[in-house]
Amino acid sequence: MFQSFNVSASALTAQRLRMDVISANMANVDTTRAKMVDGKWQPYRRKMVVMQPNESFSSFLNQAMNERSTGGVKVTKIIEDQTPFKLVYDPSHPDADENGYVQLPNVDPLKEMVDLMSATRSYEANVTVLNATKGMLMKALEIGK
Repeated sequence: MFQSFNVSASALTAQRLRMDVISANMANVDTTRAKMVDGKWQPYRRKMVVMQPNESFSSFLNQAMNERSTGGVKVTKIIEDQTPFKLVYDPSHPDADENGYVQLPNVDPLKEMVDLMSATRSYEANVTVLNATKGMLMKALEIGK
């Protein structure tokens, strides 16, 4: 039963980091000067969190048979989305090229909001699991009195 605390805690940590990355994406939705590449400013590039189980599936199954499974999830890396930047015609913008186009970040606010809602729901679900586990442990302690 105590393993469920570890599983939920790892998921809470991963989802919190995912929400932080999504927040950074939203904050930089209009940032045209995020990184200097070859003497030119590049717009902010959307970042994404990559997660994986703490252990392989076969290892998880073997441990589950012995009731010693740790489970859980971990963040393996944060990657940059390689989709092309958006081009917008705005010759008055200070970062416009010679043709009047400005490269804007590849961040879609609508997609980020959907991802944020998903991360929030996952976080809430894991908090519910923690509270349910805590409730079961408290009941077990009351029975043992």
